[in-house]
Amino acid sequence: MSGPAAGTADAATSTDVVCLGESMVTFLPSQPGRLADVPSFGRGIGGAESNVACALAAAGHRAAWVGRVGADGFGDHLVETIASYGVDTSAVRRDPARPTGIYFRTATDRGTDTHEVAYYRAGSAASAMSPSNVPYEELFAGRVLHLSGITAALSADCLALLRDLTAARPGRPLVSFDVNHRPRLWRDGEADASVLLELARRADLVFVGEDEAEEAWGIVGAEAIRAALPEPAVVVVKRGSAGATVFASGLRPGPRSFAAGGAGEAAGAGSAGAGGAEGADTVTLVPALRVDVVAAVGAGDAFAAGFLSATLRGLPVRERARHGHLMAAAVLTVPGDLTDPPARDHADRLAALDDEAWGRLRLGPGWTAADRAPEEVRTP
Repeated sequence: MSGPAAGTADAATSTDVVCLGESMVTFLPSQPGRLADVPSFGRGIGGAESNVACALAAAGHRAAWVGRVGADGFGDHLVETIASYGVDTSAVRRDPARPTGIYFRTATDRGTDTHEVAYYRAGSAASAMSPSNVPYEELFAGRVLHLSGITAALSADCLALLRDLTAARPGRPLVSFDVNHRPRLWRDGEADASVLLELARRADLVFVGEDEAEEAWGIVGAEAIRAALPEPAVVVVKRGSAGATVFASGLRPGPRSFAAGGAGEAAGAGSAGAGGAEGADTVTLVPALRVDVVAAVGAGDAFAAGFLSATLRGLPVRERARHGHLMAAAVLTVPGDLTDPPARDHADRLAALDDEAWGRLRLGPGWTAADRAPEEVRTP
């Protein structure tokens, strides 16, 4: 079944999180430097939503990725690699007329002036996703539906799909939305800013970087961002090295768990709308970890996965953000977009540290090793 007539997620669903979006084959440089100077590239995969699905599956959750790839070798590679993390890829569709997207990037951090990305995704199979050709029964089969603003930028049909999936309707899963502002992907100049704000306001849980909110909307500061997004139950403002600020409120009947409820609530209630706060926010500031960064790409997706993982488990808001930081730290200390997260008991021990001990942590490459205890993490 495709189109707006969708099934209802319930507590008996077999999937925790369904992630929709484009995944591409990524070509990673063999050495630092301009794309013009890099002699060779290694092959990987990249895609915000599939990254989240892979991280959740590796952390022990039942995750599915829904996308559209070409009937080509790159499509085979994507589906096989994502599935190897334990992600359900059965709802991925093949497009015989359009190719799988690919891109090349430099080794430098995305936030620096020297970072280059060369996308070859125009006319890709994923850009043809629309309300008429995606499997709504699979999208609505999970406890959470995770989306991002990247999908909205791919085509008019993809934007129509995002608008339809975030529309208020009985039985809609809890909608998680990562703003992921990528101005180079948009076709209509300034239209991206208003579109991303519109979609974010229709979600239940929003992830947004303080820097991207300023770039896209001209909004400065976590409180101002929350004021611009009054409807979502939870808004997570990522503040780089300063950490994250989480605004959580009470809700109308429906997805209560994103504010303060437990795992049973997360599983049970579908959304009749896009949240809608009632009462005052609980504001939680969670400092970031000190990390010896190897590569910054993929950290935002990992943070979202860690926060969602802890949310599904019904953990308190502080621990949700700490698990986000820990999952991000796992990716920051490896070269690629994906890595195995720390074992759950290991992450739980670190997330439960008191504020002083948390502030002393410094994580470097190899910190996720299962045989390490909290005191193994080196301090300056």
